[in-house]
Order: sequence, then structure tokens, then C-alpha cells
Amino acid sequence: MRNGCILCGGVGSGKSRTSLAYYYKEQGGILGTKDYVRMKKPRDLYIITTARKRDTLEWEGEFLPFMITTNPDVSIYDHKVVVDSWNNIQKYKDVYGAFFIFDEQRVVGSGAWVKAFLNIARKNRWILLSATPGDTWQDYIPVFVANGFFKNKTEFCREHIVYSRFSKYPKVDRYLGTTKLTRLRDSILIDMDFKRATISHHEDVYIPYNISSYKDTMKLRWNPYTNKPIINAAELCYTLRKIVNSDEARQVALLQLFEDHPRMIVFYNFDYELDILKGLYYGNNVEVAEWNGHKHEPIPSGKSWVYLVQYTAGAEGWNCIKTDTIVFYSQNYSYKIMQQSAGRIDRLNTPYTDLWYYHLKSRSGIDLAISKALKEKKKFNERGFVKW
Repeated sequence: MRNGCILCGGVGSGKSRTSLAYYYKEQGGILGTKDYVRMKKPRDLYIITTARKRDTLEWEGEFLPFMITTNPDVSIYDHKVVVDSWNNIQKYKDVYGAFFIFDEQRVVGSGAWVKAFLNIARKNRWILLSATPGDTWQDYIPVFVANGFFKNKTEFCREHIVYSRFSKYPKVDRYLGTTKLTRLRDSILIDMDFKRATISHHEDVYIPYNISSYKDTMKLRWNPYTNKPIINAAELCYTLRKIVNSDEARQVALLQLFEDHPRMIVFYNFDYELDILKGLYYGNNVEVAEWNGHKHEPIPSGKSWVYLVQYTAGAEGWNCIKTDTIVFYSQNYSYKIMQQSAGRIDRLNTPYTDLWYYHLKSRSGIDLAISKALKEKKKFNERGFVKW
């Protein structure tokens, strides 16, 4: 490992502990000794992570073997240790001479987070942790710039991107000099190669749906829920998915799975799905808890429970070794989100060998199109699905 690298490991591979071991060694600590070896005047440590990891104090647990703490009253060192979320990254853009660990890749594009990241990278030592570092060369631009490979995004685009002439918006047609880009990426990408003890079983569960209502909506562009015309592709896709996802057959399938898996995590997309899931009768003494933009309830601890998790709020930043089952009540548009969600139970310390993932889906046009995009490790494009 080196300054400016991306530590790339699958979900649950131990990236957090490995990154702290690197920091500890860089600051004068010695690994593999019987007795703890103190660091020598360690740099201040800043960890930028998800809000959930910050709030659940997950990093504080990783600190223990290295005798690091965010509490200065009990620390054996004089340095500062801060754990904060990506939402607050701009607070640290003027920090100088510290060590930053950027947890869960967020430096994509050219927004405020990327600008703050580039400011920090110029004045501090840093590494980045990611299970999914990038699907396209554009995803690597901020990290390439931070490492000094390019002066800025403009230089990268000028040298390596050819845009489509026939698109209404900037769309990449092809990349140039990919041999050079591959060499640059390989110079900073550190793969954590390890063998998992778990075996993942992904099963597609196909559910019937109201074909007549689906076809009418697709043909007439009429929203049966608002009784108004559908105005754009996004609304059409949302309406089609609501017709498919609200079918009672999907609810029955979920309850049948729960009979065989009495401790279950259920991922969903939309609020109407949450209302459906909360309204189901799972049985006596079954605890139902939620994690979404409205509620942040802990994972239940009883013998029988259902944990309802919204993709955007809970696809990353937490883990659970109390169950071996995840049900995807509906599919998310993003392959990355689906992969990260599946990783919530695939941890190094899970007591289970076999992990079960059930994907509830229909054979409707939109579900099949989403499935195809995910299989190709792409993000589903609503505009590409609907000719408006």
C-alpha cells in the first residue's frame, strides 16, 4: 500500500482493519509483535465514512487493537482522531499534514465532495477504501487528479475521451489511450484477495402481475393511481413498477419465504412498498423494524424478525451476522447498490456458510430490462427503456 492508493476489497473483506494497520505502521507502529509498540508522533487521523458507520461507532470498534480512540481524555497519544460523514467533508478541506481514510467511494463526478476531496488530497496523506472503485474510466478521474496523473478533469477529457456527436448531452462515445489508463489504475489499485468461507445462493422468484393494467398504462400513458396523464419517462417507469410491485402475489411470495427463513432482511425502493411490507401479518411475536430516511431502528434480536431496509438509506455502512437471508422485494436500478446490499450479511465473521438471496421479480418488460442491466453490471436507464 502507498499514499493515494485505493484499497479494493469485497464487502466484508476487512478493508477498515487493513487501512488502520497501514496507518499504524506508517506512524511507527510494528505489526506482529507480542507486545503493543507505540506509534511515534502520529499524524492526526481523519476518517470520512457513511453517516451510519459514524453513528453506530463501527470505526471505534476497529480502533481497539491499535489503541486509537476519538476520546482525547483516555487516549495514550496527543493526536486528533475524527470520524465523520461524507456530508461534512467540506469542514476538513483546510486540514494540513494529517492522514485521511476515505471510506466507501464517494469521489465521483465534479461536485462539492470531489472538490473538497481534491483540496484535502493535496495537503495530506490519504487512502481510499472501496468495494466497487469504478465501472468506467470517468469514475477514476478525481483519484487520478489527486495522484497528480492529470492537472484537472479537463486535461483527462481532452486526452482520453471522445464524445458522441449525435447526443443532446455530453455522452462518451469511446476512450482513447486505455493502455495508459490501465497502467495508471493498476498503479494505485490494491486488491484484497481472500477466499470467502461463505457460499452465496441467488434465486430469482418470478411473480405474476396485472398484465392488463400494465399494458394499458404503457399504451395510453395514463396513471391509474392519480387518474392523470403521465408526463415523462420517469413517471411512466415508476407507475409500471408500482403496478408490478404492488401485486398481492408478491406479498404472498414474501410470506412464504418467511415461513422458511424466520429472520429476514428485506430491501425495498419506494414508500408504497414500505407501507405494503409493514401491513403484512408475519405471525405472532414477530418483530418488525425499519431503516430508511424516516426511521433508524436497530436490527431486531429475537428469534423471529423482519428488518425492512430502503436501498438508498441502507445499502452500505452496516452489517448483520444474525441472519443468512436477504429478500430483494424489488430491484434497484444500480448494480453497485444491489451488490453492496447483498454484502450486508456476507461478512468474515458470519456463523453461516450458506447465504440466501431471493430476488422477487416479474416477467414484465420493465423488470426484465432492469434484470438485464444488472446482469451486465450497468445502471438501468429509464430513457433508454421508454421512447418518449
